[in-house]
Amino acid sequence: MELLFLGTGAGVPAKERNVSSVALQLLEERGATWLFDCGEATQHQILHTSIRPRRIEKIFITHLHGDHIFGLPGLLGSRSFQGGETPLTVYGPKGIQAFIETSLSVSSTRLKYDLQIVEIEEGIIFEDERFLVTAKQLDHGILSYGFRVVEKDLPGTLLVDKLQALGIRPGPIYQQIKLGKMVQLEDGTVIDGRHFVGPPQKGRIVAILGDTRYCEASVELAAEADVLVHEATFAREDSALAHDYFHSTTAQAAEVAKRARAKKLILTHISSRYQGELSEKLLHEARELFPNTELAFDFSSFIIPRKK
Repeated sequence: MELLFLGTGAGVPAKERNVSSVALQLLEERGATWLFDCGEATQHQILHTSIRPRRIEKIFITHLHGDHIFGLPGLLGSRSFQGGETPLTVYGPKGIQAFIETSLSVSSTRLKYDLQIVEIEEGIIFEDERFLVTAKQLDHGILSYGFRVVEKDLPGTLLVDKLQALGIRPGPIYQQIKLGKMVQLEDGTVIDGRHFVGPPQKGRIVAILGDTRYCEASVELAAEADVLVHEATFAREDSALAHDYFHSTTAQAAEVAKRARAKKLILTHISSRYQGELSEKLLHEARELFPNTELAFDFSSFIIPRKK
């Protein structure tokens, strides 16, 4: 599991930062990439990475401001031209379906894959045997969501050495034991599979939030998260501007992480007014409140290790 930032700027593209998009790489977990927001030129940013558009399985849109969605029609079309044939689902607020369908229709773009568009509300928006994704409404000028991605716990590993010490050879019986079942051996002995499986492997939690003022929903989404991705459009001294424009400061993002007991905070959606040394100031401000903070730049990559 890896976070790869494709765009980390706010509002309009800048020389140092493109507009919002972050990829959650789930190549080992499901052979797929999930994209969160798709600002202008996201597909150009992807060209500089190892991401394959055909592997993009889901796209989650936080809100409908242009710096978060203007790259979507182009990416959807290019995915089709580049041989993407597997289904893709886009999740987003009400209005995302009209935006996508109108863009594709007016440009006569025909997709070769099945595209599903889900207009979301608060609550569980996706669940399968491996992952659970929930959405909550944040505090922005328009409807904006944050997402909480939960990897479900995995069964413990099979204690092969312990089995072999008892003379139990590898074979189909190992699968039954790994499932924790009562298993009868060839000599008639019955063993409890649960005694030969290690503890469950704890799943990871990633919270990726859209544009927002400081709010309780952010804290709830980030509760005990391994990583919280939070906007930090303004420095602490510009808190009045942040409030007026429905955004957050570095200090507010850090306070969310602290209250949520998150393990790591990554700052993104940085205003173009903060470049060079000024962007480092943003990082220092956040670290004063929440030491395990990183400042994302375009193409920054963060591995999310499995919990021990």
